[in-house]
Amino acid sequence: MSETISTAVAAVRSFAAYVAAALYVLVAGTIGLIVAVPLRWKGLLYVLGHGGVWLALGLAGIRYRVAGRAHVPPGVAVVYCANHQSNVDPPVLYRALHPRLHILFKAELRKLPILGLVMETGGFVAVDRAKRDDAMASIDRAADSLRAGNSFLIFPEGTRSRTEALLPFKKGGFIMAITAGAPIVPVAITGGRAAMRKGSAIVRPVMVSVRMGPPIATAGRSVDDRDDVVAEVRTAIEGLLAQGPVRRGER
Repeated sequence: MSETISTAVAAVRSFAAYVAAALYVLVAGTIGLIVAVPLRWKGLLYVLGHGGVWLALGLAGIRYRVAGRAHVPPGVAVVYCANHQSNVDPPVLYRALHPRLHILFKAELRKLPILGLVMETGGFVAVDRAKRDDAMASIDRAADSLRAGNSFLIFPEGTRSRTEALLPFKKGGFIMAITAGAPIVPVAITGGRAAMRKGSAIVRPVMVSVRMGPPIATAGRSVDDRDDVVAEVRTAIEGLLAQGPVRRGER
């Protein structure tokens, strides 16, 4: 009986979160298109974006704890490199990592109504993996943005892992970091998989853990070193995952 009740409550909360998020995108996205996009006002877009993510996570009951913030050098643009287990990972990391986080994202997402245009105006960079030349041009644009002081988030697995094991890493984000000479901060995120069971649209309340490790330097390294950099970051993320969930009060 308790399982049935909890599922019903989660279903109601999920419905409320979906409806609120859709309405928020419609209203805030329209404001962004009318005001922020023509003026290239990125600050407003980030305020609107964080408001929407905060609303959706709060209604769905998704909370998070973060450990390792002290590892991130202040005032330095970095590439946050995270594993990917759940649909709740991107919004949680968007809120948890950086107030103006840029994201390297799949080109298909540009087709999303309103959001696609807003993301690109906000400085997110779309990568079309099916077209190598276009993908490398996107990587170069992202590297220029890094040099200009903008931090990025990448999911090198490219898609969600269905198990605890990491999938093979794609190298585009690492080439971006090396080209810009930006440090890579390994990030391990866990707990989100329990939020959405396979085949279900219901989002269950969970506590998500985000662990950040010491940055891995890329300055002075070349693109020829990318395999070594990938291996170092992968090992670091595996080590963070092995530490388990972030405990209350842990920093």
